[in-house]
Amino acid sequence: MASPRTITIIALSVTLGLFFVFMGTIKLTPRLSRDAYNEMKRAYKSYVRALPMLKKMGVSSILLRKSIGALEVACGIVMTLVPGRPKDVANFLLLLLVLAVLFFHQLVGDPLKRYAHALVFGILLTCRLLIARQPEEQPPEKRILSVNGDEQPLIQEAPPEKGKMKVS
Repeated sequence: MASPRTITIIALSVTLGLFFVFMGTIKLTPRLSRDAYNEMKRAYKSYVRALPMLKKMGVSSILLRKSIGALEVACGIVMTLVPGRPKDVANFLLLLLVLAVLFFHQLVGDPLKRYAHALVFGILLTCRLLIARQPEEQPPEKRILSVNGDEQPLIQEAPPEKGKMKVS
């Protein structure tokens, strides 16, 4: 049976991955929702206007929107389907992307309701990454102590009784 930690990581990975595939697809094509696509186009135009440095570097609103959308789709697919370390890399990239998007929203003065989803999914990405990076505990009966190359079972000390303090 899978541990609760494993189930949590899988559930967060699939949910977050599908969300970012969906949001990235909206940024790339109007097929899912023409209104949402048009809203994304308008929003990214305001982001580029608010950061003249992007214009100087030759980054247009179309290039910015499509780059972010493609990165979201790619990382979302990795989060959903690819096992192991690549999930953590995709998680980290998406977290950086969410932070950039939150910066853009603040820069143009959007109200909280326009970027609340990015805030929530940023928190979920952070939680998933923290849970995934924690070492998994081994059950007490499987712990082994290596002494002079010989593996011996580690003797477990009984926890002190409630209300009593252990003194060494």
